Amino acid sequence: MKKTFKHLRTAALSVVVAAICSCWFVYHLSQPAFMPKAKSGTCCSVAEGKGMGQFSDDVEFQKAHLEPAKSHFKPQIGKKIQYKTPDGRKVSAFFCKAQKKSNRYIFVFHEWWGLNDHICKEAEKISQDLPDCNVLALDLYDEQVTDQREKAAEMMEGLIPERAFQVIDGAVAFAGKKAVIGTVGWCLGGGWSLQTALRHTTKVKASVIYYGMPEEDVNKLKALNAEVLGIFGSQDQWINPEMVKRFDNNMSLAGKKLTIKNYDAPHAFANPSNPKYNQLFAEDAYKAVLDLFKTKL
Repeated sequence: MKKTFKHLRTAALSVVVAAICSCWFVYHLSQPAFMPKAKSGTCCSVAEGKGMGQFSDDVEFQKAHLEPAKSHFKPQIGKKIQYKTPDGRKVSAFFCKAQKKSNRYIFVFHEWWGLNDHICKEAEKISQDLPDCNVLALDLYDEQVTDQREKAAEMMEGLIPERAFQVIDGAVAFAGKKAVIGTVGWCLGGGWSLQTALRHTTKVKASVIYYGMPEEDVNKLKALNAEVLGIFGSQDQWINPEMVKRFDNNMSLAGKKLTIKNYDAPHAFANPSNPKYNQLFAEDAYKAVLDLFKTKL
């Protein structure tokens, strides 16, 4: 009797275990192959649609972007133009033509505010200091501009990577087959500056990131043919020192050259329209940018 009970108990236990295993198996087969992670403070690929957009609903990130000072910029060199993207749509840009015919181009990428007067002014400044280069300030927002940080957050989060790449690809076509390109961008634009170098590896020879989202995929970084300059603030809570160190390590693993300039400053310290603008740090960083473009373009 005891032996029969023991066999029954063993059999019952086996049935229970089998049922649990079956449920586990069915559950996992029902799940997608990839479960996206929730937003966090770590950086992600801009090309995957995350990038700076992961901070859009971060109230503290919004507060860190003080509303820019009003600008009364009147273009002296550049002008608004339009060019076509590969899908046939038109896109606006601000273009400063080189003083003489040149295949050297510098692409300028705006912050989350959009292609505003401040960015156009920066494009003219670069054009004045590098007169042998054509300077093209791209518009990733299709003429949306704001000076309200809540709206800027919405615009940044709503940026569709596929459209941004269309804008970039159209700019490369506009520059021409023989173009040698350098890229520079701030914040949102910093990440897109690097992504342009990763996408157009034969064209882009120098890429500058001002406190923008780095690329973490080492295999993607291996494709770079551009020398990269990263400009960061040690007080930045989002593109923070830990993230910058990881970017440095990943670039080393990829065998690519990265120069990092760290300043004891907060996010967006190099923007003259930012109330927290640090002129000393901004001028030092800008000199490094010019030196890189002079060397590589």
